[in-house]
Amino acid sequence: SESVVVNEIAPRVHNSGHWTSEGAQTSQFHQHVRAVCGFPLGSAARRGRVEMENLIGDAALRWRELLAEPGAHLHLYGKREARPGRKMGHVTRVVPEQG
Repeated sequence: SESVVVNEIAPRVHNSGHWTSEGAQTSQFHQHVRAVCGFPLGSAARRGRVEMENLIGDAALRWRELLAEPGAHLHLYGKREARPGRKMGHVTRVVPEQG
């Protein structure tokens, strides 16, 4: 028999999909609104090679370095205090595929 293993179910946008804001044809935020409104979903195709890095603790202090990277999109969450293990933001990197 086939089975599905589920780690978490979230009937909302999720931080694991934040990469879609820059990295997909249609972001998870737009897809969510489309689904709630009964509209057809948009393309989930990637815009290239995409990676997302969570900025934990004082990793957000590298913001100048991150902004200097070609294809990098920085998202800081406006939290006042960095603590070990606290997610302070994320950076999405998109490298267009040649072809």
